[in-house]
Amino acid sequence: MAIERTTHFGFRDVAEEEKAGLVHGVFSSVAGNYDVMNDVMSLGIHRLWKDGLMDWLAPRPNMRLLDVAGGTGDIAFRFQKRGGGHATVCDMTASMLEEGKKRPEAQGAPLDWVVGDAMALPFENNTFDAYTISFGIRNVTRIDDALREAFRVLKPGGRFMCLEFSQIPNDLLQWAYDRYSFNVIPEMGAVIAKDRDSYQYLVESIRKFPDQDSFAAKIRDAGFEQVKYRNFSMGIAAIHSGWKI
Repeated sequence: MAIERTTHFGFRDVAEEEKAGLVHGVFSSVAGNYDVMNDVMSLGIHRLWKDGLMDWLAPRPNMRLLDVAGGTGDIAFRFQKRGGGHATVCDMTASMLEEGKKRPEAQGAPLDWVVGDAMALPFENNTFDAYTISFGIRNVTRIDDALREAFRVLKPGGRFMCLEFSQIPNDLLQWAYDRYSFNVIPEMGAVIAKDRDSYQYLVESIRKFPDQDSFAAKIRDAGFEQVKYRNFSMGIAAIHSGWKI
């Protein structure tokens, strides 16, 4: 008899084969209000974190980017504004991509929008110079599989970068942040996005994500070298970087 493999969906344990559908449901529900909610929830600070990602990535005109879980294109648009080359936005939720295509920056940009799974990317080996994933990898069913796929599609010398919510190395600050996250953010979701449950899940998913050092170890296990991370806003978010050498 086969043993059912489970994972977490927020604080719930679910069968692995169920998680992708549940996550798809969350982002299909919030797609139309996703960008507005990012600004409201973070008081606009997510923009500074994403700018920090671009600062560290240092885009160049000949650099080809794959942005996974790229949603409405925030990272891809920043990449091209900073002088980067062609960008591909890959996301499992078509409605998120459709929202991105409506943005003014998308008109005439050297940009592809692709529906795809981070654990089984629809791209050839050694295709991209840079792979980014922002606030998406914690929603993947098997993070290790996504990291191996990132390594596969990057060219030798390519760079992996992940911006994700992380753990605050201070118990008092973590307590205050938890009070805000669990008591305020779901209510914002109820009022602005008319969807409290999806934002309750998103808050819970942050708490289930590995801490900075544990995630760095996973990146190394996938084959990346020179793995480093930088904390932002006292560890509320962190950027991890690794190279395919």
